[in-house]
Amino acid sequence: MRVAQSGIFALGTGSHSYLEFDLLAHANPLAAVQAIANLREPRSTTGGVNLVVGFRPSLWARVAPQDAPPNVADFDQPIVGPDGFTMPATQHDLWLWVAGHAYDKVFDVTREAVKALARVATLASEVPGWTYRENRDLTGFIDGTENPSLVVAPEVALIPPDQPGGCGSVLLVQQWTHDAAAFDALPVKRQEKVIGRTKGASVELDEDVRGPQSHVSRTTITEGGEERHIFRRNTPFGSASAHGTMFIGFSADQHRLARMLSRMAGAEDGIRDALTLYTTPVSGSYYFVPSVEALRAFAAPDDDG
Repeated sequence: MRVAQSGIFALGTGSHSYLEFDLLAHANPLAAVQAIANLREPRSTTGGVNLVVGFRPSLWARVAPQDAPPNVADFDQPIVGPDGFTMPATQHDLWLWVAGHAYDKVFDVTREAVKALARVATLASEVPGWTYRENRDLTGFIDGTENPSLVVAPEVALIPPDQPGGCGSVLLVQQWTHDAAAFDALPVKRQEKVIGRTKGASVELDEDVRGPQSHVSRTTITEGGEERHIFRRNTPFGSASAHGTMFIGFSADQHRLARMLSRMAGAEDGIRDALTLYTTPVSGSYYFVPSVEALRAFAAPDDDG
C-alpha cells in the first residue's frame, strides 16, 4: 500500500524553508533523484522536522516513467492576462520543503540538504516562511478557509492509488510579494470585497456583494456542478519592509491549478482577480511530489541495519 509524504498534511508547524534547485550541467537526473531520496532517511529528518520533496514533472517522467501521472507539464510558459498582467514561469528541477516547530531544527536540516545535493544541483531559491497570527496571511485575512479537513484532504491533494503516480500530488509553488501600504490604505469593507470574505471571521460574502473579480470568485473552480478544491499550505515570508505569501498548493490533478491561475490573470474570461492589484507573483513552478514508496525505490540501502 502506498502512502503520501506525511509532511503534506502535517499542520501546525511554525517554521518553514522552501528550496528550489537546478541540476548542474553535467548532472544525471537519476543521480539527483537518488540524492533527494536519500534525504528521506531518518538521520536527515530528526528533531520533529518534516521534509517534503518534489521534482520537475518532465524530470520525474524521464527517471520514473512508470510512476509519472500523464499530462502533467512543467511551468514553462508565463500566464498573461488580457491587460498584460503576467504570472512568470520560473520552473526549477527540484523542490524541498523543510518544516518544523523550531527554526533552528529547520535551519540545520536545510543546510544538510543543500550540502547533500551540492554534487548534482545548485540552490536557485531559498525562502524562509513562518506563521502569522496562527492562520492569517499578511493582509490580515485568514488563509486557507476553504481548505478541506484532514479527513477529506487526501482525496483532494493525492492522485488515486490505482493510477500512475498514485498517492503522489501535483504541486504549484508561487512566491507573491505584497504592496502592503496600498492594501492597508483601503477601508476594511473594500478589503473584504477584494478578498470576498469578512476580515474578522472569514465569512464568505454573497456573490452579488463580493462581485466576480473578488479573490474568492476567481479561485473557486466549479466543473460539472461540483466545486474542485485544492489543499493549500501557504505561509508568509519576508521582513517588515518587504514581504508576501508563499503559495503552496497540492492537487490530485494539474488542471484545477492551471485553471485557477488562468482565472486569476483574467485569461479565461477577461476578469482579473482584484487581489492581483495589491500582490505580484515573482515565481511559478510545478512539481510532482511522489509517494513515499516511489521515492524509496531510489534510496540507497540503510547502512544502519
